[in-house]
Amino acid sequence: MQKTTVSTATSLLLVMVASQSAQAALNDVDPGPYLQVNGGFAAWYQDTHGRALDLCLSKAISSRAPGAPGAPSYMCGLLPEPGFDTTQAVNFPTNFPGEAFWFTGDASIVDAASGIDLTYVSALEAAFAAEEVAEGDQVSFARIRIRVDVPTAGTYIVTHPYGVEIFEVDVAGGRAINMTRDIGIGTPQTYDGALTGDVGPFLRSVNGPYSETNPVTGLVESFIGDPNLEEEVTGSPFDTNFIRIQGPGGIDLRTDLFAVMGKLSTINLTTPAKVERATYSRKNVNSGVVAQQDVFLQAPPPPASTSFTDSADVSIEMTEANATGNWYGQSSTNPSTLPVTLNLTADNQLAIPNSTAAAVTAPLVDLVQIHSATYNLATSEITITASSSDETASPTLTVFGNGDEIAELVGAGPIKSLTTDLGPIPPAQIRVVSANGGSDLEEVIIIQP
Repeated sequence: MQKTTVSTATSLLLVMVASQSAQAALNDVDPGPYLQVNGGFAAWYQDTHGRALDLCLSKAISSRAPGAPGAPSYMCGLLPEPGFDTTQAVNFPTNFPGEAFWFTGDASIVDAASGIDLTYVSALEAAFAAEEVAEGDQVSFARIRIRVDVPTAGTYIVTHPYGVEIFEVDVAGGRAINMTRDIGIGTPQTYDGALTGDVGPFLRSVNGPYSETNPVTGLVESFIGDPNLEEEVTGSPFDTNFIRIQGPGGIDLRTDLFAVMGKLSTINLTTPAKVERATYSRKNVNSGVVAQQDVFLQAPPPPASTSFTDSADVSIEMTEANATGNWYGQSSTNPSTLPVTLNLTADNQLAIPNSTAAAVTAPLVDLVQIHSATYNLATSEITITASSSDETASPTLTVFGNGDEIAELVGAGPIKSLTTDLGPIPPAQIRVVSANGGSDLEEVIIIQP
């Protein structure tokens, strides 16, 4: 899970202390051409759970919280602003919002007893670089914003659906914590930068999707949530579908309620699927040689289904961990007929009917493990020990470091080793590569004389 430390003395200093990727949070974006009906922005973004959200410009009104006369509660959270009249048709550039969104997931915690007042924003936003609606100035970005009034100085930890932030507060008070992280702003009308942001997969209401009729088009549209309500959500890549703040004096507050906005696209896209690992092991036992395949796949969580075809041409159903989209499958296999590649499928049509099942292939390789890698400054010698999961074939293991091949490991058994003179400059890392396709990377431990 992503963790960030922020110091709030006189300015915001962000120091990354630990990081775990949000698992390729967004999968794809509309490649264009970019049409005037969307203000020249990308029409949609797709997350790794397979959901695609359109730029939310619909005039559909919430039937659960319709709002007051003359002030309707739009499902797209449209708000009047200079240059944008919500009572008139959306039209670029004459009547278009300065900020629009593909997704928002907002929450708050207000606790008078402790003095905590927290506002949380997660968003995938469309805006204009110069903050004025203009052709050729369109940008997009993924935003995480956390603002907190805190009662005392000290260390505060905020856990949210897309990570963990650690704040060192020097001076208490209003907005003593004030963090905004926007990722993806690049050349105008280039929208793939937001794919690397912290937002995604999209949070969605556990009560959704909701259907409403757009009064402009007469079409029924679907939404992942109602931004006019606060509801429990799902979709966090870390299974942290909540906001929690911990701080000095035993402060420990939490909310599971979010206001979520996003209009589901009707575009037909392929189900996201990424093979994280496809390895085999083979070893001698009393009854002979046995082998198995282990497959790890990143794909949408249930009700999606995934499978792979093993060496006996049998379809093996995979199981999912905790609704975060991490799948695993194992199969015993004929040790003499290991396939070169595996065929995998991921089908998410039960959750997203207008999606196409994915079919991907992955090479089946052995699993290489580096047990130790040390360099002696006194002797200029590097010593490496490693093994392959293929204990019967005992494939050749080759060491690489500083961009060059160093040597082959030696040994008759599954564990092989090497000690050799490298000269005065040690490599920071070494990689051991198997002749059967597997590899492992390890930091080199430097031994002082």
